[in-house]
Amino acid sequence: MIKFPGWRAQNNEGPPDLDQVMRDISQKINALFGGGNKPNNQPRNSGGGGMSLPILPILVAIFLIWLATGFYLVDSGSKGVVQRFGKMADETTEPGPRWHFPYPIESVTVVNMEQVRRLEVGYRTNGDGGSGKTKQPHEALMLTADENIIDLQFAVQYNLNNAKNYLFNNRSTDDAVMSAAESAIREVVGKNKLDDLLQKGLADTSQRMQTILDNYKTGVHIISVSLQSAQPPEQVQEAFEDVNRANQDNQRQVNEGQAYANDVIPKSRGKASRLLAEAAGYKLKIESEAKGNASRFDQILAQYNNAPEVTRQRLYLDAQEQILSSVSKVVVDQKAGSMLYLPIDKLMNSNAANAPQQSQSLQSLNPQVVPEAAVDPAVDRTRDAFRSRDRESR
Repeated sequence: MIKFPGWRAQNNEGPPDLDQVMRDISQKINALFGGGNKPNNQPRNSGGGGMSLPILPILVAIFLIWLATGFYLVDSGSKGVVQRFGKMADETTEPGPRWHFPYPIESVTVVNMEQVRRLEVGYRTNGDGGSGKTKQPHEALMLTADENIIDLQFAVQYNLNNAKNYLFNNRSTDDAVMSAAESAIREVVGKNKLDDLLQKGLADTSQRMQTILDNYKTGVHIISVSLQSAQPPEQVQEAFEDVNRANQDNQRQVNEGQAYANDVIPKSRGKASRLLAEAAGYKLKIESEAKGNASRFDQILAQYNNAPEVTRQRLYLDAQEQILSSVSKVVVDQKAGSMLYLPIDKLMNSNAANAPQQSQSLQSLNPQVVPEAAVDPAVDRTRDAFRSRDRESR
């Protein structure tokens, strides 16, 4: 057992004399600074070469300096986690100037909560600041639902939401985030086919990753998961490109066929509707004509029963009128004593040509009266001749 000078034992027991202990310590300090050893009962010489230092003010200064080391500053967006004798305390300090009991009683770790951290999965960006990438096949290659392999490269951005969990519940935050990201991505990839992943891309998996990390209490908050590239492995890249080109050609032909169908079908439907409308109109016309002819025949039959000869003669004249209206006609009259030659068709054409001029001249004279077609004298004489022959035949 170490015994200090001035230890006074009472029957080898009892506390030491504190005054004597402090004097001994003061003498040792004075000896270190050149004061030398002096007997305890020798009076101090103020004019001597030795110098006696006050021990209590020195201890107070050291204590104040030790207390001053407990001041620290927490930046905006950060939090301080206090540890007391190595054990986590119940409090976290907010931004601003703070104080804690200095080491070794307490220690503080300041954690930046708003810093956005980035984690790359399936590739690594070159550290020299260039745009090149280094692939990581063991992370990027994943198995799809149709038993194909796809090469996925994506990046995860995250920050912290719980400083205590971040410091004390996981050893490596990046490893935990990468494990959660790979687990969530592989789950989604394993439930989708290769063509769907290549064409539609990857669904948002940030919620799945957040659920996994919250279960492990990592104190991490996932901000976003951005897909960098999704492609088949390099060994079969050309074959997949051929398949994609064939699919694109197939889709293009399908689109062209659909466009042609969209152009032809409405036209065909419109034409069919027009034909149906024309057929309905033609049907109505024929039915109306048939009903009119039947009604006219009934009326003629009634007249024929009353006067057969007159009705027969009238029917004959109507038939002749219909026939002669569509052929060229020449009338020769021998009963007048001299042969009368009438080219009726030429006369009718000349009358038709002169009728508009006569109508215009009559309208110019009297614009309020619209005259009927002018009657040619030769045509009038022809009509009189026909009337006379009709009377003689009767």
